[in-house]
Amino acid sequence: MSLTPSTMLPLNTLAPNFALLDTVTMNPVTLQGIRGKKGTVIMFICNHCPFVKHVNEELVRLCNDYRVTGFGFVAISSNDAEKYPQDNPEKMWKTAREEGYPFPYLYDETQEVAKEYKAACTPDFYLFDEDLKLVYRGQLDNSRPGNGIPVNGRDLREAMDAILNNSPQRKDQKPSVGCNIKWK
Repeated sequence: MSLTPSTMLPLNTLAPNFALLDTVTMNPVTLQGIRGKKGTVIMFICNHCPFVKHVNEELVRLCNDYRVTGFGFVAISSNDAEKYPQDNPEKMWKTAREEGYPFPYLYDETQEVAKEYKAACTPDFYLFDEDLKLVYRGQLDNSRPGNGIPVNGRDLREAMDAILNNSPQRKDQKPSVGCNIKWK
């Protein structure tokens, strides 16, 4: 495990399009298909990363709390499944079912989507507004495995609340930290 921070894609970047296979439904999912009326959350995660395992319950809560307010959610795994078979699509399906993911869990086999988003770690979070412009990127909250801080999704929740309340986004957005994406 290599502790890696997110790259902090520039704010106002337009969300790159994608069409990837949902490992649960086996249907293709596009950016337009998951886009929310208020905003869209794109999460780069994987099955085996202890940082992702640490926040899985909050990811489910967060999605359930905010999708009813007009946010779209999707999770993408871009890890090399040949070298890391625990992150293959069949095991992604199993993880999504066990964790009760209420969002599509997509497999980025070519890793092109991760490259377009400049994703660097798992978990890595991106929040786009209704126009698909990036307004937040970075950490879920200050909790990390073993640091004793409860997982509450505070940073991402505050960013979504700012959209809902037509308030300015925080300037001091902190990078996410986790396992590096397993590149081919």
